[in-house]
Amino acid sequence: MAEEKVNKLEEEIADLKARWPAHSVKPSMLQKLEELEEKLEQARRKEAESA
Repeated sequence: MAEEKVNKLEEEIADLKARWPAHSVKPSMLQKLEELEEKLEQARRKEAESA
C-alpha cells in the first residue's frame, strides 16, 4: 500500500515538473510541488517503518 502511494506521488511530481515553465513559475505550482514532496517524504518514512 505505501509503495503504491510513493509511486503515485512520484508520478504526480514528474507530471508537475513536465508542465513546469522555463520562467515565471506560478506560486500555485510551487506550492503544489512542496505539498507533493512533503507527502512523498511522509509516505517513504511510513514505508521504511513497515519494512
